[in-house]
Amino acid sequence: MDNTFTPTELIEEVKNLISFSISNLEAEKSNFTIMHRAIIKKYFEAKNVKIDYEKQQVEMQIPVGRKKYTRITFECQNIERFLKACLKEDEKNLYFYQDLLSHYNVIVAA
Repeated sequence: MDNTFTPTELIEEVKNLISFSISNLEAEKSNFTIMHRAIIKKYFEAKNVKIDYEKQQVEMQIPVGRKKYTRITFECQNIERFLKACLKEDEKNLYFYQDLLSHYNVIVAA
């Protein structure tokens, strides 16, 4: 993938992909669910992420200490908005988002 786009453009493309994935969840459910869980895992450093799209509910285990995790479950008013809020514009995450876009064959026009 071409690296000529800005971090802001990259984040916008990932947000577009999230919007597309929520709108087309039934067509590619398992594929998009994996992407959604990966975004949440990356943001929260979580494991065992589960998303109930009908109930707008997320369940995960988050770190609370060294090798210690606690399970949390919460409701989202809007899963799409929640996923977009989990995007961070730092170098480590930008590489992850670039890989996401590459995996889903999204071309960024700069």
